Amino acid sequence: MKKSLLLLGTLFTILFISCEGPTGPAGFDGRDGADGAAFEAAAFEIEIDLLLSSNLNRYEFLFEPYPSDISLRSGDAILIYRLEEVSDGLDVWRQLPQPFFSEEGLFYYNFDFTQGDYSIFVEPEFDATLVQSGFIENQIFRIVIVPTDFDATAKTDKSNITAVLSSIGLTEADVIKTSFK
Repeated sequence: MKKSLLLLGTLFTILFISCEGPTGPAGFDGRDGADGAAFEAAAFEIEIDLLLSSNLNRYEFLFEPYPSDISLRSGDAILIYRLEEVSDGLDVWRQLPQPFFSEEGLFYYNFDFTQGDYSIFVEPEFDATLVQSGFIENQIFRIVIVPTDFDATAKTDKSNITAVLSSIGLTEADVIKTSFK
C-alpha cells in the first residue's frame, strides 16, 4: 500500500511540475549600474639593488613610479613578493613584509606605496652596513596591483602569489618584467 501511494504521489508531482501556464507579466527595467572597473589588475616584476641610506640605517629602493600603462585609483592596493629561491625549477615567492634572522640580528623587507609610486626597504635592527650583499643586491620583486573594486574573499591566501594572480584574472604571461640595474 505504501509503495502504491508513493508511486501515485510521484506521478501526481511530475504531472503538476511539468505543466506550463501562461507567461507572467514582464518585470521592471533595472536601474543603470556603475560602469565596470576603470582599471584592471596588473602585475610587474623588477630586479633591483637596494641602496644604503646610512642616516636612516636601512637599504631602500625609493619612490619608483609604476609602469606608464598603470595608474592606481583611490583605494587600490599593492602586494609585493620577493623571490626567495628557485627550487626544482619553481620560483618560491614570499610576501612582504618579511622578517629575516641573521647572525647580526633581525631585519625586515618592507614596503610602502601611494597612488603614484612605491618604495621597498630592508630595515635591520642592527647596523645596516652589516647586512650581507646577498640580501640587497640582485633582488627580484613582484608587485601586484589589486583594484579597489576587486571582490576579495577571506579564502584567497594573499601569501600565495599564484592564488592572488589567479583570483584577479592574471597569469604568469601577464607579468611585466623590468630591471633597474
